[in-house]
Order: sequence, then structure tokens, then C-alpha cells
Amino acid sequence: MIRIANVQLWVHDQDEALDFYTTKVGMEVRFDVTLPEMGFRWLGVGPADQPEVSIVLMAVPGPPVMDPATADQVRDLVAKGFAGTVFLSTDDCRADFKELSARGVEFTEEPDERPYGIDSAFRDPSGNSIRLTEMR
Repeated sequence: MIRIANVQLWVHDQDEALDFYTTKVGMEVRFDVTLPEMGFRWLGVGPADQPEVSIVLMAVPGPPVMDPATADQVRDLVAKGFAGTVFLSTDDCRADFKELSARGVEFTEEPDERPYGIDSAFRDPSGNSIRLTEMR
């Protein structure tokens, strides 16, 4: 059977992203490995009750992986919230909205009734779009 193990988000600053996802969103660190000889940091977080799933917080790379113009384009798309979306589910969207707001998460959309459930949205410090949904 095929399963999802990791998904990736481009982030502008891995330390800032790590603080946001652990301190404000309440996730835990899955791995944090730096390979200095490669200039690479493998950093992942995830929900405590889903140990098999990780969100990799990946710094936008430079050469030889990406040329400077492409890296700038990726950073711009991330900042605008158009480089992907993470969908989080919850049993109580309104309660989690209040708790995350109290921790400093700034929501772009407050919880709202939709045909499929209650949905809200926020962005991380890099601009990535995060949806928080209570499904019916």
C-alpha cells in the first residue's frame, strides 16, 4: 500500500518556520539534520498524534539546484501564498481558531460554514497557505 510520509513547503527562513509550526501551531519536530558539507538542512514537523506524517520545511535552494532567477520566483510565489496549500483537519474549527489566534497565528479567513463543513485559513511567516477545516 502507498502512504504519504512527507510533504514539503518552501520556506524563507527555516528557524522562523520551525518556531511558527511548533510554538504557534503546536506541531512537534520530526527531524532536524544539517549536512554542512552540502549546505543542506532536512527539517520536518508534524502533528503529535500523526507520527507517520511530516511537513518538510525546505529552504529555497540556490545553485546548482535552482538558478537565482528561479529561486526568486519561488520565493515570490510562496510569499503570495501560491506555492501550495496544506490542509489541516480538526474536530472543532472554532475552538482551534481561538487557541491558535491566542498563540499569535494571524488568520486570513475566520471559521465559516461551508457545504462541506467549517473552514478557515491562515498563512505561515513565508506566506504558505494553510487551511483548517472541520469536515461534516
